[in-house]
Amino acid sequence: MAAGQSIKPVSDALLEVKRPPVPRSYGQYIRWLLLFSGGVLMVMPIAYMLSASFKYPFELYNLNLIPEEPTIENYTYVLEDGRFYQWFINSMVIAVITTISNVLFDSLVGYTLCKFRFPGRMFVFIAILSTLMIPTEMLIIPWYLMSKSFGWLDSYWGIMFPGLMTAFGTFLMKQFFETVPDDFIEAARIDGLNELQIWWTVAMPLVKPALAALAIFVFLGNWTAFIWPLIVTNDQSLYTLPIGLTTFSVEQQVEWELIMTGAALATIPTLIVFLIFQRYIIRGVVMAGLKG
Repeated sequence: MAAGQSIKPVSDALLEVKRPPVPRSYGQYIRWLLLFSGGVLMVMPIAYMLSASFKYPFELYNLNLIPEEPTIENYTYVLEDGRFYQWFINSMVIAVITTISNVLFDSLVGYTLCKFRFPGRMFVFIAILSTLMIPTEMLIIPWYLMSKSFGWLDSYWGIMFPGLMTAFGTFLMKQFFETVPDDFIEAARIDGLNELQIWWTVAMPLVKPALAALAIFVFLGNWTAFIWPLIVTNDQSLYTLPIGLTTFSVEQQVEWELIMTGAALATIPTLIVFLIFQRYIIRGVVMAGLKG
């Protein structure tokens, strides 16, 4: 070796090795094309909604995505309508409270069914899962009769009580608690922690992906709920956003540009929540499926 010539580290030498390109098969290109086409189809309604929110009524039925005469008058009208803020607050209160309730109670029930051994445990779990097979439309009449008998009509409680706990959330949390080693639970009991302390300080931090995924699903579901809030409320001051936007539809005319504008504004919180926690959705569902 010549004087002054340095020896390159092995890692640098490996980096200089050029790997041959991996050949792409026609099947991969077809899959990418199908995925891209599916993505475009899913995004098009949102793109049209945003486009229509900047259009005048006479241009609304023009399918071009770029308005010829864009305007912000629709947003000005909707935001100046004081009812919109009330509907927004109602939706936010209902979605946040039901999300917190599901995260707490579904995780408690899932932890109990997973880590405690008692007679009838599997029967209770199967009974909870069986409720997923009941269509929501069949439950509306019992829910309404309960709300009426308890005086919950036209109230936040009447809107929220059917969704304060969910069978899906219980299933999801139980599947994730299966991944928590029993040795951790036993060690915490030996240290003198009670069951609530073990659930909160030991088990819950280990299932954060499931908690985040559950919170997202519940928040989005209650934010966009339409049928039950429509049935249980008559007072416009208690309308949620999906119900309130229907007031822009009158007998002789449907103001689609205002409905599209309100819908565009209503998607902002859901997009923010999704963009922040999107990785937990995939991780939570995949891991729950693997455990199932």
